[in-house]
Amino acid sequence: MSAPLSYDPQPPRPAWGVRVEPHKALSMGQGIRIAPLPRQVRVPLDLTAMRVAEAIVAPGDSILTGQVIARFPGPGGNAICAPVTGRVRDIAPCPVPVAGNYQARCISIDTAGEDRWSEDCKPLEPAGSLSRENLQARIARAGIVGLGGALFPTADKLRTRTPVNLLILNGAECEPYITCDEMLMRDRPERVIHGAAIMLRALGARQAVIAVESDMPEARLALKAALAETDEPGIGVAVVTAKYPAGGERQLIELLTGQEVPLGGLPGDLGIVCQNVATAAAVSDLFRQGRPLISRIVTVTGNGIGQPGNFEVRLGTPLRELIAAAGGYAQPDCQLYMGGPMMGIALDSDELPVTEASNCLIVSTPEEMAAPRPEFPCIRCGECSRVCPARLMPQDLLIACMAGDAERQAALQVDACIECGCCDYVCPSQIALTARFVQAKAQQRHWRLDQARAAEARERSDAHARRQAERAAQYADGPKADPASGEQAMKDLMARLGQRDPTDD
Repeated sequence: MSAPLSYDPQPPRPAWGVRVEPHKALSMGQGIRIAPLPRQVRVPLDLTAMRVAEAIVAPGDSILTGQVIARFPGPGGNAICAPVTGRVRDIAPCPVPVAGNYQARCISIDTAGEDRWSEDCKPLEPAGSLSRENLQARIARAGIVGLGGALFPTADKLRTRTPVNLLILNGAECEPYITCDEMLMRDRPERVIHGAAIMLRALGARQAVIAVESDMPEARLALKAALAETDEPGIGVAVVTAKYPAGGERQLIELLTGQEVPLGGLPGDLGIVCQNVATAAAVSDLFRQGRPLISRIVTVTGNGIGQPGNFEVRLGTPLRELIAAAGGYAQPDCQLYMGGPMMGIALDSDELPVTEASNCLIVSTPEEMAAPRPEFPCIRCGECSRVCPARLMPQDLLIACMAGDAERQAALQVDACIECGCCDYVCPSQIALTARFVQAKAQQRHWRLDQARAAEARERSDAHARRQAERAAQYADGPKADPASGEQAMKDLMARLGQRDPTDD
């Protein structure tokens, strides 16, 4: 008898969120294409402050595809594997596609034009013959991270301290333009399912669900057909409403299970782990082919690209080479965006490298993406509160942000903002609410640090005052000093030192 479902395979339509023009058909005219090997790659070592790897190669070293070239510190730390065969040119700071014109230390590799694979890249034993710890170690050694955008090490997510009841594979690709996950589920559903089965074993869980959106009928049918050919009864498919941002981790958990991840908590607190479908496919590639994480599928789309589509591209490939593989620019004055139009970032160069977080590259014409419009005063219509998936009060948060009131921002839970942009989308006054909340969240970190320092200073001051009071009480209650005894003690000391007492003069 199978275990009862711990998720809703047909969740109800959420009250929050917005419906946006999908713009997805543009990149779905054909299947996944393989991008040519680049002439050079740049592999970042520190895309986020939480993940700073140490290079174990040096300039001039010859390397093989799949070879470990960097490791993150700590026991069981993730590796970074070479996406190409070639020679290390240098290790130096380079611009990467991260908000804020961020520069990361990168390993630059001149490619040899062909793949010569490392001897370590061999198909692994059947996952069923390996322990949970061994599975986790193999995934860490392959450098696999979450390909949904957060880049959290997959092995760390699988090392849970509490029992896991449900694994959710997120295929609810809700943001406009992006189709890389949908094409993966349509073209390679067996890899998603195989990876899900391996991660179930690594978690010690029994049930997994692959979440797709209601406007992905081909992906849903492909997954169900592949499931029918496997002997994995613990894996199912759920269909969620095609409404943005249903693909957010916390929002998807709420839709599927009816449970809310508490503010400051993690899905693991509910016995749930979320992974992206592309991450599951990467795990499958590791065990079936011995292939570490050296590439990802990227949607290249927009009216400014010659041949839109989805490309499997090596990590570190310059965007200009990916654009060339997609037919080049359709016109000269195009703007580049990494990610979707709701949460993506504008890029100022096509020399930036493809990273694990690069799910979509939009090459837009000036007419395609609207320029920022002038803001008007808030009219308190409440539309932003209605669509907010985190159930915040953006109009009240706006007032707190404009006043610089960090304490009020904390009370209104600005840290719960997922920066989805729904409030911006519906605001009739065209106020850039999300940008203000992002800034407020950064200020909150400094405010909390100041609060902690102030509390520590108060504690030190109170402790000092207590010690002073204890000493005063001790001297007040003790015997009074005798001046004569003090003079005699001084004479005794001088006698021991063999000196004459000056008081004898």
